[in-house]
Amino acid sequence: MRAVAEQDIGSAIAVAGHPIHVMLVHFPIALVVCTLGIDGLYWLNGDPFWLRVGLWSTGFAFAFGLLASVAGTAELLAVPGIRVRVASWNHAIAAMTLLAVAGANWGLRLNIPDAVLPHGLLLSLLASVLTALAGWHGGKLVFDHGAGLIISTKQ
Repeated sequence: MRAVAEQDIGSAIAVAGHPIHVMLVHFPIALVVCTLGIDGLYWLNGDPFWLRVGLWSTGFAFAFGLLASVAGTAELLAVPGIRVRVASWNHAIAAMTLLAVAGANWGLRLNIPDAVLPHGLLLSLLASVLTALAGWHGGKLVFDHGAGLIISTKQ
């Protein structure tokens, strides 16, 4: 355990000292949770406006999720100290599953807008649960291990 704790966990993928993955993850998190609320509003009043809002919200959640996953994967591959921690793999698996669910949710809304109830709502609920799971493990990386708090000394 001591060997793992001594490995460098500084961010290698950063702009002006700010880790890119940490900057990007807030957008898909917020948009996934908002989509669940949007689906709830559509369920309550049936206004087609919420279908359009949900389509855009899910699409942007997926797009920002792709961007965050590219930065996160690059960080995972570039920093050995992150790679050796179990929380990083748990976070990556939950985030990739979330990305697949968000993509399926967006695809459903693009192709079959009337299927938002119940399928889109259930996908939004699953995406929110996966967001919490991925966020929990991402938080463990930051708060327990200090990942993303410092810039790698190799830069």
